[in-house]
Amino acid sequence: MPMPTCPAYRNHFRDDTFAVGENLEVSVSDPHSSHISGDHSAAPSHTGFTDKLELSAFAFQRTRLPMVVADARQDDLPLVLVNDAFLELTGYGSEEVLGRNCRFLQGEGTARAAVAEIRDAIMTEREAIVEILNYKKDGTPFWNELHLSPLHDEQGQLTYVFASQVDVTNYRRVQAFEEAERRLLLEIDHRTKNVLAIVDSIVRLSKADDVKVYSTAVQRRIQALSRIHMLLADNGWKRVSLADIVHTQTEAFGAEKIEVLGPDVMVAAASVQPLGLAIHELAVNAAVHGSLARERGALRVSWNCVGEGISLEWREEGPPVPSKRSGRGFGNILLAAVVENQLGGKIRRQWCPDGLRLTIELPSLERIAGSLRRLP
Repeated sequence: MPMPTCPAYRNHFRDDTFAVGENLEVSVSDPHSSHISGDHSAAPSHTGFTDKLELSAFAFQRTRLPMVVADARQDDLPLVLVNDAFLELTGYGSEEVLGRNCRFLQGEGTARAAVAEIRDAIMTEREAIVEILNYKKDGTPFWNELHLSPLHDEQGQLTYVFASQVDVTNYRRVQAFEEAERRLLLEIDHRTKNVLAIVDSIVRLSKADDVKVYSTAVQRRIQALSRIHMLLADNGWKRVSLADIVHTQTEAFGAEKIEVLGPDVMVAAASVQPLGLAIHELAVNAAVHGSLARERGALRVSWNCVGEGISLEWREEGPPVPSKRSGRGFGNILLAAVVENQLGGKIRRQWCPDGLRLTIELPSLERIAGSLRRLP
């Protein structure tokens, strides 16, 4: 409600009651009242000092900063003064807050530690600033930066506790956004370093006597890496279906010759990249030296869940093409490094007259993914 000018306000204040908010009146002739004196103004004029009491009350009501005063002489510290800004912030009416402890603002998400900090500040009669999650009358949560200050009488006894509230919800949102942005940038940096490290390994360790063959091998592996990242991006950098990983890395070598079977298994994001590269190397080997190099050759990729892990079987049908190369190629080196070192699995090979039987035993990909996230 509009406040009167100072002279009229002074006359009003000398009555037995003082209006603090709309329809809220508090007795100033309380028999429990004791003489208290407020802080001295920093730079009062003579007129300002004379009207200090009225001006202080005027400022308390008119300020846009929510403020309350609790009576420390009564049980449970009931509120005896509130201003309109407090009522506007919380959505309560004056009759709903007068005589109640401020804990009605607390709710399910309010931290006990913050409540304990407030209680300790009151018990030790000290000033404190506590950030606490409070709730408005309609249940809307808001972050309250609570400023507590004790008020003593001339004998040094605690008589009132003054508190002002600052709604820092928007500031908290900005902080959360900035923190999320920071984590995103760190994650991008982490992934970029991983990709560059893999590309560096591919370029350095790929072998070929012919420049064109070398260039093709490097390009093919980088394209495989790109397909993996596109798959991850399409899935929001979260879990990816094992079937999608296998299809993505093998379909380029003849989808009509490849059969993919297995239960629905979701692979954690951190495990998708190494597993995809392993599947790619197996597919390339099958296309160059194995069953997919034969006109009637075929490939069957299947898997089963074994406890928390996976047993993946790679079965080629069609005799292998004799290799002109000797020694262990980079494809096999990469396959072993990825499956055994990164994913903690085991590889078993069996050469049969009609083709290769290869089994990859993998432990819990969820657990392995957790360790991979911590690696550079």
